[in-house]
Amino acid sequence: MHAPPADGPFAHPALFYWDDQQYVEGTVPFILDGLEAGEPVAVAVPAARHRLLKQQLGLLANAVRFVDMTQAGRNPGRIIPGVLRAFADAQPPGRVRIIGEPIWPQRTDVEYPACAQHEALINAAFHGRAVSILCPYDAAGLDATVLADAYATHPLVIDPGGRRTSPAYDPEAIVAHYNQPLAPPPAATAADFGTPELAAVRQWAAGRARELGLSGARLQDMELAVAELTTNSVVHGGGSGTLRIWSERQQVVWEVCDRGRLTDPLAGRSPAPAGQVGGRGLLLVHLVSDLVRTHTNEHGTTVRCYFTC
Repeated sequence: MHAPPADGPFAHPALFYWDDQQYVEGTVPFILDGLEAGEPVAVAVPAARHRLLKQQLGLLANAVRFVDMTQAGRNPGRIIPGVLRAFADAQPPGRVRIIGEPIWPQRTDVEYPACAQHEALINAAFHGRAVSILCPYDAAGLDATVLADAYATHPLVIDPGGRRTSPAYDPEAIVAHYNQPLAPPPAATAADFGTPELAAVRQWAAGRARELGLSGARLQDMELAVAELTTNSVVHGGGSGTLRIWSERQQVVWEVCDRGRLTDPLAGRSPAPAGQVGGRGLLLVHLVSDLVRTHTNEHGTTVRCYFTC
C-alpha cells in the first residue's frame, strides 16, 4: 500500500475538541453544509453524542443517519466495510459526508492499535472517491500518543485555532508501526491442524469456547469465524496452522497462526467486488468479532479474535 496524496476528491480531516461547545462548532456546520448541498450525511459517533447533535440540528436531524459507533464500530476492523462503505456505497452518485469517531477515551490499550490502523487505512479505502469523513478527537480525554497518531493518519487537522495541513501525514507508517507482535496468550490451550484435522479442530474450539462461557448466537458467530480462518490457513497459509484459545476479561479470545503473509493491509476491511468468487472470509471474521488484532511478516501471520461472553 502506498500513501495516497493528500488532495483530490476525498477529504479526511481530524477535528480536535476540548469541550462540548468546540465539538458542536466543529461538527454541526459540517453537517449543515452537507444537507444544504443535498449530500447524504451520516454521523457515526458514540451514542452519548447523538442527543447533543440532535438538539443543535432540530428537525434537520431527521435527514441524518445516526449510528452508535460504540456498537457498530466496537471492532475497528469492521468500521470501513460495515459503517463507512455500507453508507457511502448505498448512496446515489455524488459527494457523501460522514462524521466518524472511532476512538474515545474508554477504548482499551488492546483495542487502540486496531483503531490507529483503521484511521490510516481510510485514506486508501476511499482514495479518489467524492467522500468527506470528519473524525472528531477528544483532545481533553485522549492520550498524547493518540493525538500524535491523528496527525499521521489525517492530511488535515482542525482545532479551535483553525485548520491546517498536517506536516506529519504518513498513514503507511502508522499501519507498519502497529503491525506489532501480539502479546503471548495467558494459559492458552492449543491444537495444530492441517486439512485432515479441520473438522476436529473446529469442534474442539467450539467446545472449549462453550466451557469458557460463550453461548447462543455469539458461539455460532465464533464457530463461523473459526471455520473461515482455519480454511484460510490451509488454502493460503502454507497448508496448516495452530489454533489457540483462552479467556481474558470476560471475553473468549482465540487466534490462528500460520505460515502465510497478508500483503494487503485492507484485507478483510473492504467488501469483495461484485461477482468475485471467494475473498470474503476475513471480512466475515471482522464483521462478527468484537475485536480483531493481526500481526503479519515474512515468517507468518497471526489473527487474534475477541468475543465477549
